[in-house]
Amino acid sequence: MSLIGDILRSYRAPRAVMRKHLARGRREDRALVWLLSACLLIFVAQWPRLARQAHLDDEIPFAGMMAGALFGWLFLAPLIFYALAGLVHLGRRMAGQRAGDGYAARLVIFWSLLAVTPLWMLHGLLTGVLGPGVVTMVAGLGVLAVFVAFVATGLREAVLEPPAASA
Repeated sequence: MSLIGDILRSYRAPRAVMRKHLARGRREDRALVWLLSACLLIFVAQWPRLARQAHLDDEIPFAGMMAGALFGWLFLAPLIFYALAGLVHLGRRMAGQRAGDGYAARLVIFWSLLAVTPLWMLHGLLTGVLGPGVVTMVAGLGVLAVFVAFVATGLREAVLEPPAASA
């Protein structure tokens, strides 16, 4: 199935999608592409908010805001998500779960981030149109809740899934 099909299917059957991805074998390149794709899409989702900010406050030009968001989402965020995956892997090992070598934690977190990018896009649009407020805060919390639910579901599936052979 296509990537977009898998993202849409993740909202109906997240365990089945994660089971399929785990069964495909160890592919670090695929996980990295998912992470970078998610970060790029989230960067694009920031554009309406940045345009609104630049229009309302001309202290920092739009190009400067875009450069900061680009640096944050395409250079810093991947490092942060790699660190988060390492902490999740370490936590799983400390909890006594079969944790392997950390690939499953990276795969689950990176896929979950990619799967919630449509919600990030919606949140970015809401923030650009409505500005900061209760609606955008609730939408942001919703994005976070779906991300956490995908990660929790994926990690549960990773514990149940036997380790896949290297591809």
